[in-house]
Amino acid sequence: MAAPLPLAATAGQSTAAAAPGGANGGLSIDFNGSGLFTDRMLQIVALITVLSIAPSIIIMMTSFVRIVVVLSLLRTALGLQQSPPNSVIVSLAMFLTLFVMSPTLSDAYHQGIQPMMNNQVTTEQGFTAALVPMKKFMLNHVRDADLKLFADMAHQKPVKDAAQIAVTTLAPAFMLSELKRAFEIGFLIFVPFLIIDMAVASILMSMGMMMLPPVIISLPFKLIFFVLVDGWRLIAGSLVQSYLHSPPPT
Repeated sequence: MAAPLPLAATAGQSTAAAAPGGANGGLSIDFNGSGLFTDRMLQIVALITVLSIAPSIIIMMTSFVRIVVVLSLLRTALGLQQSPPNSVIVSLAMFLTLFVMSPTLSDAYHQGIQPMMNNQVTTEQGFTAALVPMKKFMLNHVRDADLKLFADMAHQKPVKDAAQIAVTTLAPAFMLSELKRAFEIGFLIFVPFLIIDMAVASILMSMGMMMLPPVIISLPFKLIFFVLVDGWRLIAGSLVQSYLHSPPPT
């Protein structure tokens, strides 16, 4: 009858060790208090959400749209199908976008993300503050006609205050403005290469060589022309300067 006593004593020691603040310093989890655990979990969830939609954010709210469309039109104007490949064009567009957007992204981090990670503001306040520099950038490059279009459809006034305008109204208007500007730049890029194609086609027809595709003959001339004028430097520099020194669009 005395055998169960050691087992009871052992169970009592285990209970004491697992109790919060026990003599052996056991593990304790306290869900009460200031709620820092909940805030940290919300920040982690918000960070994962932002990372998952980061490609969409890059496309919608930065200079990526204009740059990647212009580079794609440049490849088409040269008459090249897969060179440079899509991965190279997208990578170049991303790094040019990072160069253009670095001041805006720095402001967004210091105004919103850093205070949120330091628990100085709530998660909602942090993301709201981080969006303000992004909206200022879009407002500086959106056309008034595009902004008015989406503001009218949303039954809102086309305000120019970054803190008041809704991002759901500003982002699509900004994308339309970027597409229009990219197509305008693409037209200017196409003109010299189109002249080369027409000149080569006329020469081939005058020589009676109608069976020879003009595209094959004009391609090396377009490539050497692009190299001689240092085309990559001109295109990249013009795209970056169009954001750094461009007047507000109308």
